Amino acid sequence: MNAFQWPERVTIREVGLRDGLQSIARTLPTAQKLQWIQDAYEAGIREIEVGSFVPPKLLPQLADTAELVAFAKTLPGLCVSVLVPNLKGAERAMDSGADWMLLPLSASHAHSLANLRRAPDEVLAEIAAMVQARSARGSNIRIEVGMSTALGCTLQGRVEVEEVLRLLKAVVALGVDRVGIADTVGYADPRQVGELFAKAREVAGDKLACGHFHDTRGLGMANVMAALQAGETRFDACLAGIGGCPHAPGASGNVATEDLAYLFASMGIDTGIDFDKLMALRAQVAQWLAGECLHGSIAQAGLPKTLRTPEVMA
Repeated sequence: MNAFQWPERVTIREVGLRDGLQSIARTLPTAQKLQWIQDAYEAGIREIEVGSFVPPKLLPQLADTAELVAFAKTLPGLCVSVLVPNLKGAERAMDSGADWMLLPLSASHAHSLANLRRAPDEVLAEIAAMVQARSARGSNIRIEVGMSTALGCTLQGRVEVEEVLRLLKAVVALGVDRVGIADTVGYADPRQVGELFAKAREVAGDKLACGHFHDTRGLGMANVMAALQAGETRFDACLAGIGGCPHAPGASGNVATEDLAYLFASMGIDTGIDFDKLMALRAQVAQWLAGECLHGSIAQAGLPKTLRTPEVMA
C-alpha cells in the first residue's frame, strides 16, 4: 500500500454570505456584503458562494444575490457560486452570470420534505430538468450537487450509506459537473466521514470535489481531516463559524474559515489566504453581526508563533 501524501494545496470556499446569513434573522445591507466579498478576495479567497436564488419572501436576507453576483464577477479569477433550490432559481442563476449553481439534494427523506417539500427522487427529477435547461440555453454555468444530511439528520436520525451512494450515482448519471458531501447537522464522526468519502469516490470519481462540515458537536475540524485523508481537497467554510439550516433543527455552526485556514497552514498546506487580511475581515463581520453568536478558536487565541506556512517550509 502506498503511503499517504498530504496535498500541497487545498481550496476553501467561503459560504458565509449564503449559508451563514440565511441562519441569521437580520439582513445585512448590500454595501456590507459587497465589502465582505471585496475583502475576502483581497485576503486570497478565490471561491465564494455569494447567495441563493430563492423567493425573497422566504429568505429576505438573500434578496440581493443578483447584485452580489454582478459585483463578484468583476474580480479577476474569483469563482462565483450561488445556491438554487429549483428550476426557477436555476434560470435566475443562469441569467446572473454566476460560474456555478449549487443544487441541494438531501439524503434524508425527512429533511428533503422539510427543506424542499419534495422527496429525494422528486428532487432528482428537478435536477435533471435543470441540466436539460442549461443544455437548451447553451449556458456555460456549471452544476454542483451538494448531498446534504449525508451523515445523519436531526429529523430522521440515521441516514443509510447505501441511500447516499444511490443518490450520488444518480446525479452523476444526470451529467452534473461536481458533487459534494455535507454533514448538515454535525452528527458525523471522523471514522464515518473517512469511510463514506472513500465509498463515494468509488461512485463519483473526480466529480466528488467538496466537503461541507458543521462543528455543532465539536468534531468539524476532525471530520475535515478525515475527508482530507480520504483524498478531498475542497472544503466549504463560514467566516466566524456562522451558519445552519433553517429546516434542520439544531444544525448550527459551520467550520470557521479562519480556523480551517489555520489548520492547513499549520501543516504546510497552501490555501493562498493572507491571515492578517482574513482576521481583519472577521473583525469587521463581527461588528456587522454584533449580538449574534460567533465561533472560532483563532479569533480567541490568535496565531501561534510556531505557525508553519508553505513559504516558510520551501
